[in-house]
Amino acid sequence: MAKLYKSFNIKTILLLSFFAILVYTGCKVYPEMGKKVNLDRSWSVYKADAEGTGYSILDEINTNNVQNLEIAWTHKFSDAPAGSRGGNSESNPIIIDGVMYTLSARHRAYALDATTGTQIWAFDPFNGEAGGGIGRGVTYWEEGTDKRILLTAGDKLFALNAQTGLPIPSFGNNGWVSMNVGMRGDPAKISVIPTSPGIVFRNLFIIGNEVSELYGAEPGHVRAYDIKSGKLEWTFHTVPQPGEFGYDTWPKDAWKYVGGANNWGGMSLDQKRGMVFFATGSPTYDYYGKDRLGMNLFGNSVVALDAATGKYRWHFQTVHHDLWDYDLPAPPNLITVVHNGKKIDAVAQTSKLGYIYTFNRDTGEPLFPIEEKPVPASDIPGEQAWPTQPIPTKPAPYARQFVTKDDISNYSKGSHDSLMMRFNAFRYEGPFTPPSLQGTFMLPGSRGGSSWGGGTVDPFKGIIYVKSNDSPEIATMKKVVENETSNLSVFNQGKALYSTYCISCHMADKNGDESGNPSLLAIETRLSREDALNKIKRGGGKMPSFASVIAGKEEAIISYLFDKEASAARPSREQSFLKEIQENEMANKSGASTPKEDKYLNLTAYGQFLDNQRRPGIKPPWGQLHAINLNTGEFEWSITLGNQPEGQLPGAPETGASGSAGPLLTKGGLLFIGSTRDRKFRAFDQKTGRKIWGTTLPGIANANPSTYWSKGKQYVAISVGGDSENPAGYMVTFALPSK
Repeated sequence: MAKLYKSFNIKTILLLSFFAILVYTGCKVYPEMGKKVNLDRSWSVYKADAEGTGYSILDEINTNNVQNLEIAWTHKFSDAPAGSRGGNSESNPIIIDGVMYTLSARHRAYALDATTGTQIWAFDPFNGEAGGGIGRGVTYWEEGTDKRILLTAGDKLFALNAQTGLPIPSFGNNGWVSMNVGMRGDPAKISVIPTSPGIVFRNLFIIGNEVSELYGAEPGHVRAYDIKSGKLEWTFHTVPQPGEFGYDTWPKDAWKYVGGANNWGGMSLDQKRGMVFFATGSPTYDYYGKDRLGMNLFGNSVVALDAATGKYRWHFQTVHHDLWDYDLPAPPNLITVVHNGKKIDAVAQTSKLGYIYTFNRDTGEPLFPIEEKPVPASDIPGEQAWPTQPIPTKPAPYARQFVTKDDISNYSKGSHDSLMMRFNAFRYEGPFTPPSLQGTFMLPGSRGGSSWGGGTVDPFKGIIYVKSNDSPEIATMKKVVENETSNLSVFNQGKALYSTYCISCHMADKNGDESGNPSLLAIETRLSREDALNKIKRGGGKMPSFASVIAGKEEAIISYLFDKEASAARPSREQSFLKEIQENEMANKSGASTPKEDKYLNLTAYGQFLDNQRRPGIKPPWGQLHAINLNTGEFEWSITLGNQPEGQLPGAPETGASGSAGPLLTKGGLLFIGSTRDRKFRAFDQKTGRKIWGTTLPGIANANPSTYWSKGKQYVAISVGGDSENPAGYMVTFALPSK
């Protein structure tokens, strides 16, 4: 024994004791990360960490054993009234010390035991009302024994006790603050509804918002709140005001009436540098900009701010004077790459265009050249499309940039002839063809490239993984004509509202489509009048809030949706559009607005290019998964993801499918992803893209997955949308069999 004892010096004993403590407390040292990692908090932030990597250091589940995965537990959320339609769930759960915090498909907050799925608490932010709307997750903060969950629902920001789920009385108005306060418009009339979680820097909660995309919308202020008190600490104006950087990229008074340029997809944070990074969408109105001539900073921009003060650090604008709704829809990914032989801390941004923009994190300088290239001019009177747009030289686009007649689908002669006739009638000169009065074929379009799921990066290898969509749309512009609608019946006024705002998603027959826009037929059997109105006002699923649009016309829209009057002659969309926009603008306290004669409307916004059986109008693939090396700018691999059997020709390979969610990457060499409407959840080999595991879920997994460690075991979790059996949706987790 003495000889054995002598072989261990005091340094060795202390080191072994240190590792024993780490194991006991659920921690592990990762030399490549240069830090100790608490395994029980290895997925404690939306998309894994503050850097937005979507990467997990867990490797118990790996390429050698993933085939053995089985369901560990399933939690059925039970907050939907009987007979409700199945809800869409986009929540990326976070896990803290054995507790999972997440949202149901109806936007109720839950704490679940991460090992068993047993409910610990639930919180209804709508206080018994229908509520709902998109919610991609919650945020955690702690200081000593004070542990909080930060949650947004409607225009409210809540602070909950993480252990009980109860609102914290000292925060704001007995547990919540209204995010309508501090915006440009009247707080009682506007609607500011964040959809993605904010991020924590020290005692600040930093968050963007989702606003209307119509004339008179609110601007997309990015704001920071004190987590203890709820006090608004700083505001960054994404539509700059006089004296602020970027003000000269707009007409003089545009800040008084232009909206949008908002961060709705979430943000990332460099704790060490004290910098917060976010990306913005297009200014309003999305498809016509005579009232906002200029480059329009900070619309469509990657922006870096000082996290403590909100002061501007740098930006890069990816689309000048956007006319296509080419939002930057996802949080920037913070990653370290090797560039010209040197390690560079970088920012990588995915996009609807299918471009990846990569920047030096400190300066905003592009790592690969981005060239300004000429693009087509607008043919709409008064519009001045910006003459050039920035195109990255590397990496190559991960979504199709151009199609020809040879790319048009050919399901049958009749289908092909019809599609060709329509394609030939549209204006089309590539991805920056401006919306036109004759109609414009738009590719990639607002559903193209990648969406809010964004990219996932390997922080050690410099590789980004991203899902892409090829889903062209049609833009048909028409000038809004001022007409009286007071002589219309209440039913026909509602029909005019529907024709203006709802038809592109829910279709003329109210039957919805296969892209997740639900049928509104027989809606009275599922929702009360009050619940339907609340849904319209607050939004839900893909639908934004229309509170300002229907103000004063609630009876009209309900009359039409609930078929309370016999059908009558359908009024033109523009008959009601101007009146509704005027009401929207009434909330603007500055009183400034776009002149009536300068308003155009895209009558087919978000309308897909489909044949008469609603099959995609271009040949597959329609969805892919890519691995792109950001050290070199080259693709590692690309594969087809998902299948749409209705568009698959006999004997043809899988078609790929569109979807908004993104992947999860683990140190075990695995990529997990749902994001397709075939209800599949799949795992791929990180190195090759080869599928090595898959399963069928009870609903559509339109959410980014999470993975976590609890009581000595790794789990993979995915939020699943509701179905007829359980409309509020599910949380489904997987693990390896117990030994």
